[in-house]
Amino acid sequence: MHQAHVRFVDSAKSNFFTVLRSRVDEYFKKENITKYGNATMVTKTIVLALCYLGSFAVIISFPMHSVLYYTLWSIMGFGLAGIGMSVMHDANHGSYSSNHKLNVLLGYSINLIGGSVFNWKLQHNVRHHAYTNIANYDDDINDKLVIRLSPHTKVKWFHRYQQYYSFVFYGMLTIYWTFMKDFYQFYEYIAKGVNKGSFAENAMILLRIILAKLFYVGVFIVAPIYFLDLPIGMFVKGYLLMHFIAGFVLTITFQLAHTVEHTTHPTPNESGVIDNNWAIHQLNTTVDFSPTNKFLTWYMGGLNFQVEHHLFPNICHVHYPAIAKIVESTAKEYNVPYLQNKTLAEAVASHFRLLRTLGMPSA
Repeated sequence: MHQAHVRFVDSAKSNFFTVLRSRVDEYFKKENITKYGNATMVTKTIVLALCYLGSFAVIISFPMHSVLYYTLWSIMGFGLAGIGMSVMHDANHGSYSSNHKLNVLLGYSINLIGGSVFNWKLQHNVRHHAYTNIANYDDDINDKLVIRLSPHTKVKWFHRYQQYYSFVFYGMLTIYWTFMKDFYQFYEYIAKGVNKGSFAENAMILLRIILAKLFYVGVFIVAPIYFLDLPIGMFVKGYLLMHFIAGFVLTITFQLAHTVEHTTHPTPNESGVIDNNWAIHQLNTTVDFSPTNKFLTWYMGGLNFQVEHHLFPNICHVHYPAIAKIVESTAKEYNVPYLQNKTLAEAVASHFRLLRTLGMPSA
């Protein structure tokens, strides 16, 4: 059954975003810099690739003490999450480089977990960015098995404990993604009309998804165990450790931007209309966190500047700290909320308090 379309109708006719966009454009013109990536992006890409692929190369090449062995798997986990946030994410928004082919190539780094670029773009670029925090449209806030992330879904008895067990399930994201998510999502998006491809087009997409996963499994699981005769027990433990770290980091990063206190979860009226300016909706549903932490900004690909990313996804994240000042001052001028948690700890605490609230029977 195809989903109805949601529209934003700004009855107040605010020119907030028009003014903001002109000011951001003026900043790049004044500084005489590109909106795309720079040397920092290239260096980061190399470092994160070495963390993931370099660590894996060492793991399969040399016998080592178990402490070093599992440390390298852990580095792989952080490297994988970093590539997802800092490289793949910008590339698939077309903001990594002005070179379209390079964006496409780096966008396929999602294949490092056997993921599908096609599905990711539909979920993230289309569903999440267009309909942020709107239940049944933004897949990022759909209930996740035993976790309730929206006030507009049914509360179940076990949700009252979700602030305690959620982090365990967060760590399962990438391994679920690797083996199950893309197939479920592929058929779901066809059923909902999100994927509008023909039968022949979707047959090719499904084939590419299967081939990507077979390639991933062959390179990162079968070949090391079968051809290199690595100890299966240690390898599986390390592999699961890597995925748990990557899954937890990726999930918690995105949760801290939308599933925290003070964000709104609007619903469209019977005509599918949300009475708001799209840009102001983004500011109501999105939160920045830890904006002064330069390492987090580097590692998370600027996703702690989520407000700026949602307003300007076509701008590379290396510029977010600079344009955040413009966004904040313009929001203040127009009396628009600019939500922010000053530290990572504040954001995490706010997320788990909201999980507790959403898990209450009265929620």
